[in-house]
Amino acid sequence: MSAFQNFKRAGHWPTLLAAFLYFDFCFAIWVLNGAMAPFISETFALTPAQKGFMISVPILAGALMRFPLGVLAQYIGRKNAAMVEMSLIVAALGFGFVFVDSYDSVLAMGVLLGIAGASFGVALSLGSGWYPPRYKGLAMGIAGAGNSGTVLAVLFAPPLAAKFGWQAVYGLAALTMLLPMAVMWIAAKEPPDREHQSLREHVSCLFEKDGWAFSLIYIVSFGGFIGLASFLPTYYYDQFKVTKIEAGQLTMLATLMGSAVRIAGGALSDRIGGVNTLTGVLVLVAGSLLACGLAGESLVLTTLLFMLCFAAFGAGNGALFQLVPLRWPVTTAVAGSMIGEIGALGGGFLPNAMGQSLQHTGSYFWGFVIFAVLALVMLVMLRVVQIRWTRTWAEKGGRARPATAGAQDAEPVNYQRV
Repeated sequence: MSAFQNFKRAGHWPTLLAAFLYFDFCFAIWVLNGAMAPFISETFALTPAQKGFMISVPILAGALMRFPLGVLAQYIGRKNAAMVEMSLIVAALGFGFVFVDSYDSVLAMGVLLGIAGASFGVALSLGSGWYPPRYKGLAMGIAGAGNSGTVLAVLFAPPLAAKFGWQAVYGLAALTMLLPMAVMWIAAKEPPDREHQSLREHVSCLFEKDGWAFSLIYIVSFGGFIGLASFLPTYYYDQFKVTKIEAGQLTMLATLMGSAVRIAGGALSDRIGGVNTLTGVLVLVAGSLLACGLAGESLVLTTLLFMLCFAAFGAGNGALFQLVPLRWPVTTAVAGSMIGEIGALGGGFLPNAMGQSLQHTGSYFWGFVIFAVLALVMLVMLRVVQIRWTRTWAEKGGRARPATAGAQDAEPVNYQRV
């Protein structure tokens, strides 16, 4: 029997499919304002700083809503929580279609779009919940590949906005949510690994130095992914004077790389270790961002550099979540949710940095520089903390220890409680 058939038989693949579609469509809705930013900016004659803030609002709101949705999922189940969330998204998109007609209402709409950004923890936990430990990493990778929803947003929203008006895209997006809702309702089954966690248990990883180290690194890998993916249509439109539709298509090339490489990053980390993979990722992120800032006159070179940067982001996301189950084998979902929330909050930093850079210096260059410096700071931190990691809960380079590689049934001692 093939490895893929073994994987399918080990869990409930219809639930995994439903979780992927749920996350994929929610991710597309989450970045909708970023995909349509050139249209919205032109309508209201926004300043660079206003553009950056507008794009960051859904990212920040989505990060803050992840925890409440996770708590709700404990009491009504992950499938039911997903259905509630998607119903709220449809209502929010209806609000956008009918009522959004000013910059202030666009900001309010950004908060409502944040509902879609809350899906991360529920989708990954739902998708992997039926699978045994040896397949959870792959199942989480497949469900997590739903961040490819960015591709849907930047590919379809601009041409639809050009033809029907950008407010109409909210209404059209509401109709598309009916597909993942139907699949979730018909195909998904609530996994048997349901646990009730206290508030203290939910946030426990943030009381540890390792929890903050993981979260800060995720600010670069995932925060960079969602922040830059949301801002790229605006960057291409402003910097290279391409059409709004072309800006979305160019963004799609970069974000597709990030989504495709996420699973590969996890697989590479299984081989050479998550620490080694993240080391290369952070170097590549810093280098490619600096190069993007310097290559601002060449559309082709900039696009290739963005594709390289997003590949690094995707590999970094996969690598970090290869390490999370090693550090927190019993509370992987809880730790992953909190790390994901902090990382997503970091995504709001990059659009604001880019907007402020253009407004105050006349160039996007310093926005790139600031985030590249942040990546280098995280690299130094990683190389310091990995010394302790490889002495306590991981093999050299961040690989799984032989005793825990196949069966993760005991949580390591918390060597760094604060």
